Amino acid sequence: MENSSDQDTHLPKYLQQHDISQDCKELLSTLPIEKGWLKPTMHQYQGFWFCPTRLHCVLSCQKSFQAFDTDILLVTAPKSGTTWLKALTFALINRNKYPNIHINHPLLTTNPHDLVPFCDRDFVSDFKTISHPRLYSSHLPYELLPKSVKDSTCKVIYLCRDPKDNFVSLWHFINKIRPKSSIAFPFEEAFESFCRGVSFFGPFWEHVLGYWKKSLESSEKVMFLKYEEMKMKPDFYLKEIAKFLECPFSKEEESRGMVDDILNLCSFEKLSNLEVNKIEKTSYEIENKFFFRLGQVGDWKNLLTTDMIERINTITEKKFVKHGLSF
Repeated sequence: MENSSDQDTHLPKYLQQHDISQDCKELLSTLPIEKGWLKPTMHQYQGFWFCPTRLHCVLSCQKSFQAFDTDILLVTAPKSGTTWLKALTFALINRNKYPNIHINHPLLTTNPHDLVPFCDRDFVSDFKTISHPRLYSSHLPYELLPKSVKDSTCKVIYLCRDPKDNFVSLWHFINKIRPKSSIAFPFEEAFESFCRGVSFFGPFWEHVLGYWKKSLESSEKVMFLKYEEMKMKPDFYLKEIAKFLECPFSKEEESRGMVDDILNLCSFEKLSNLEVNKIEKTSYEIENKFFFRLGQVGDWKNLLTTDMIERINTITEKKFVKHGLSF
């Protein structure tokens, strides 16, 4: 059997632990600790849970990342429709640069996660060379965003998802990227951790509430979207995103089918069947195919027991209803 250091080398590059700074190591030793979903441990920092490598990147991002007023930041809790939102927004803001959407479009040859990089991974210097308006993403809770993001007038789009589907999708994803030599993270154990708030960038409910509250305070800065509603009316919400980003579709664009063209290009069926998303990896060494499982609403019905459903629903109602949010 491989030891933990051997298994570490089988993880994606950004999850390997050898690059953690000494400052981060010292901080980790002072933080609350729980068993991890992927790494042996998770640590609670300012109310949210991170594996050691991600906390290292979070600290680096908070210290060094400089936002501009023209930036566009896409935020989700992990496994809340991140890939779809990245594809849609990239295609939307670059529609004049790539007018023939069916030929030579970057989404046909590059995974959305490489076209819209994460600012909370340790690649901060790369953002200095991105053309403006810069489009990037994060899983960070609002409270932990770099100060420059909060102080600027950059646009933030937040996409959330029913916590039951979020949990099921997260559990599947984590087990795909675990070292092949390790056993799957037990479903019941993962569920218990999720409900206690111990999950990547969790607690899930506090993550959502941070952006929900900010969207109510500053609707011109933060747009709050629900995955389930976007799946029901994708054309409506794509046009709403365009308005929010101050690049609305013209009547001429709508009449020649630009909205439908973008939706078709960014559909689960289209993206998941592209060669690049079947056989290649992201720049941080996760297989592209792992980001495409079902792309559907309601898969939780196939895995959660009646008691599990009741428990998550009870937590969700307790956390959200008093703030005017529901699923």
